Amino acid sequence: MPEGSIGGIISQLAKKGYDLSVIDVYLMRLIGQPQHGWIFIGKKEMNRIDFLHKLTSAKSAIHKITLIPGETLEIFFDTLAKKYGLDKEKLFQYYRTYSKYPEAGIYADTYFVPAGIKEKHLIAFLVKESEKRYRKLAKETLGSYDKESWQRILTIASIVQKEAANNREMPIVASVVYNRLKKKMRLQMDGTLNYGKYSHIKVTPQRIKDDNTTFNTYKFKGLPPSPIGSVSLTAIRAALKPAKTDYLYFMKGRSGTHDFSKSFKAHRKNIQKAKEK
Repeated sequence: MPEGSIGGIISQLAKKGYDLSVIDVYLMRLIGQPQHGWIFIGKKEMNRIDFLHKLTSAKSAIHKITLIPGETLEIFFDTLAKKYGLDKEKLFQYYRTYSKYPEAGIYADTYFVPAGIKEKHLIAFLVKESEKRYRKLAKETLGSYDKESWQRILTIASIVQKEAANNREMPIVASVVYNRLKKKMRLQMDGTLNYGKYSHIKVTPQRIKDDNTTFNTYKFKGLPPSPIGSVSLTAIRAALKPAKTDYLYFMKGRSGTHDFSKSFKAHRKNIQKAKEK
């Protein structure tokens, strides 16, 4: 439903094939002001008065869409396409049009969108809402918002999102990323290989050997070329303000959380300890 006067709304509906006339303007004024936006009026045939009444009283049909922290656009768009009958290629097309970032241009959160929304308007909305959050946070913490510096933050945050076992670990994992970058060490983190369609694929020695993209931080120094998945506020804050540590290594212990260490020797001991029964 378009926004505007009753006469304008009736005129727009008539242009779209609804059998309405000037008389309906007077009827509508007696009934009430139509809602604008997406509304659900049901699927049953109805008479003119009932139809006009529905326009003023029907509730908005809303879908709840959730982008899980760490998830890639490849998986997210695939889910949206299958669940809501959308075109996955169009979702990517409009994402590339509206977003500055190859990945993580949509903030990991829950969004409420009108039922029947098309690919263009959905992506425009998701990117616009995300940009608002990114701009506000960047200005609060960095003093300004620009693509190059923020993409670096999003890239580090996406690695932290993939690697940390919980929110409490995130600033510590971020410190390892920064410490290794400072020493020009390869990051050597599995999470960087969980990009795109590989989001949920276990990283094996063979995968590390075969992947020759710059997402493979076992082979290439520095950060991946872009974020590797969506990010939460906690991960972004960790990337902006990492813990102050000398840690260079971490590995998952038997408890499910990570053991951090400053030297490779201590790291090897942690690995051995995790293998012991």
